[in-house]
Amino acid sequence: QLQLVESGGGLVQPGGSLRLSCAASGFTLDYYAIAWFRQGPGKEPEWVSCISSSDGFTVYADSVKGRFTISRDNAKNTVYLLMNSLKPEDTGSYSCAAASLCSRNIGDFHSWGQGTQVTVST
Repeated sequence: QLQLVESGGGLVQPGGSLRLSCAASGFTLDYYAIAWFRQGPGKEPEWVSCISSSDGFTVYADSVKGRFTISRDNAKNTVYLLMNSLKPEDTGSYSCAAASLCSRNIGDFHSWGQGTQVTVST
């Protein structure tokens, strides 16, 4: 059974940093593109970033470009999201999910994790 588990969320001040982890079990992460999504309070889910399975191609939403970095460590079966220069509008529940190819379409993804909460506030 494919399963993804997120961790690393927390409370951070504006301008701070957090690193989220998305650990896979039940399957080898190598074969899948992994994306991060977030959902703020009262908002629709928002696609944040994606990393491909093969060549490590990465793509970012304009709202996080230059501040967030997605990476993968296939030996650890884990994908990371390093978030720098955090802003209050980055607050939300962050989830990872798998797909065959990178996509911005939430419907293309499966094996969703339970999410990890990120709160950016003074």
